Amino acid sequence: MTNAQNSVPTEQDGEMTSDIFKSVMAILAVASVSACGSARSFDSNSVNRVSTRLSVQDDLPNLTRATVAPHQEQIMNAFLTGYSYWDNTPRGSAQIARPVIHRSAGGVGTYDDPVTLAVGHVKRGGRSIMDYPAGTRFYIERLRKYAIVEDLCGDGPRPQEGPCHSGHKGHDWIDIYVGGRGYDEASVDACMRHITGIQPVILNPRPGYPVFPGEISATGCRTF
Repeated sequence: MTNAQNSVPTEQDGEMTSDIFKSVMAILAVASVSACGSARSFDSNSVNRVSTRLSVQDDLPNLTRATVAPHQEQIMNAFLTGYSYWDNTPRGSAQIARPVIHRSAGGVGTYDDPVTLAVGHVKRGGRSIMDYPAGTRFYIERLRKYAIVEDLCGDGPRPQEGPCHSGHKGHDWIDIYVGGRGYDEASVDACMRHITGIQPVILNPRPGYPVFPGEISATGCRTF
C-alpha cells in the first residue's frame, strides 16, 4: 500500500495517494469477515491471547506496539488488507521503506522467507515511528504464511490520523504484499478483497506453523 526508496527513506516514506486511499476504503465497504475453513487449534498455554489492540503509551520514547510484549508469542485479532505491485507507492513497483530481509517487497511465506508487511506509523520530528518495528514477524493462519514488517502504511504529514495507524474497529491494521506484477490489476484487486477482514494472527511466532508457500496473488489469494 505504502512505500518509499529502498536505501535512504525520505520524508515521502509510506505516503499513499488519495486514489489508493479510496480503493482501500472501497475494500472495507465490501469486505466480509469470514472464519477459516479449517481453523488450526493453537496451544493457548504457550501464547498470550489478545483480542483487542495492544496498548500504546504516547510518552514512550520509541512508540511501537511491539514494545508491550517483545519477543513473546501473542495471538491477537488484526485487520488484514493487501497491497500489490499495482497500487504500491510508487505505482507499478515493489519498493519498500524499511527493508530487512528483502530489497523489495516479496517473500513466499515461510519463516525464513516471510512476506513483506506494511504497518501504520507516526511522524514526529521529521521521522516515522512505526507501530511495529521493522523485522517484526507475524503468522497469518488464514493465509498459512509468515510475514515480516518491512514497509509503512499511511500518508500525509500526520499518518497517525489515518486508518493504517488508528486501526479498524479497535484492531490493529496490517497490510500484506500480494505481488501481482504478472496479473491484471482488476484480478489482483479482487484477490485483495478476498483476504480483507478481521482475523487471528500470531505476533512474534515461533517456527513450525503450517505454510502454503508462494506469491499470494498467484494463488488467487487462497485462504484456509
